[in-house]
Amino acid sequence: MLPTGTPPDWALVDIAVPRRSDRLPGIGMAGFRHRVPALVDIPMVAHPSVTLIVDLSDGEGLACDTRGRRERGSVVIGLLPGDLRVIGRGVGECLQIRLEPAAAAAVFGAGAELGGTVASLEDVWGRDAGRAEDRLRAAASWDERFAIAVEILGRRLGARPPVDPEVLHAWRRALTSRGRVRVEGLADEVGWSRKRLWSRFRSQLGITPKRAARLVRFDHAAHLLAAGRTAAGVAAESGYVDQPHLHREVKAFTALTPVAVAAAPWLSIDDVAWPVRAVSPAGTGAAARSSARPSGAGRPRRDHVP
Repeated sequence: MLPTGTPPDWALVDIAVPRRSDRLPGIGMAGFRHRVPALVDIPMVAHPSVTLIVDLSDGEGLACDTRGRRERGSVVIGLLPGDLRVIGRGVGECLQIRLEPAAAAAVFGAGAELGGTVASLEDVWGRDAGRAEDRLRAAASWDERFAIAVEILGRRLGARPPVDPEVLHAWRRALTSRGRVRVEGLADEVGWSRKRLWSRFRSQLGITPKRAARLVRFDHAAHLLAAGRTAAGVAAESGYVDQPHLHREVKAFTALTPVAVAAAPWLSIDDVAWPVRAVSPAGTGAAARSSARPSGAGRPRRDHVP
């Protein structure tokens, strides 16, 4: 693709999204195929889901680089990966799957093992990882790949007990409040002590309730920045004390500045790759994000209509 710091030409990237029949609750999928000869080094911005990237490329394939550690091939990215970059070159394909924490707990097992980490899919799934990759590579179309992914993930979803209803309620409240909720209030709502909520939430979702609320608030702020809002305005609307507070949180979650997050390549195609994302009010929905694409970047082709 392109040198570090240069927005990719999304006209050279095809994006496929599944039909409504090929979806699972709490799970989103998108397929990517890029055709660029040079090296790409793109920062990924944290969001409130666990990410599974199944590398379907030939040759070197993709690599995820975080905190001086590099994982090649298919990876599972936890909720708080920090400074994370995706690196690759040439023609390549990957299936990216986003799982809400409750779904991730069922698909991958103990949530605490995935919080803040990047692990190879083989380390997480063992031999099942290679079998899944082989089936996906052999598929003749993205429709077939999505159907295979639904089968594999659906089987794993039903193999483990769901998270506690109280934990799920606390997570949903963090989402609907855009992270502006107090842990004490959540504990009162579910009838648990603060300590019990903290313990069960972390053991099942791999993150504390307070950290989860911060992540959700950051995600909301990041999309406001990508929509062209000023940092000062985003800080005020998202509930940060002031602009320096926003800057510190952005730095903590991504190691980037608010300006860099606003221009992040993945946010610029959010409405294309993840069309079922909830549309936010006040101009932060798909139309606003589309207009915020970097100058000169082509629009990717989406193969399926949701």
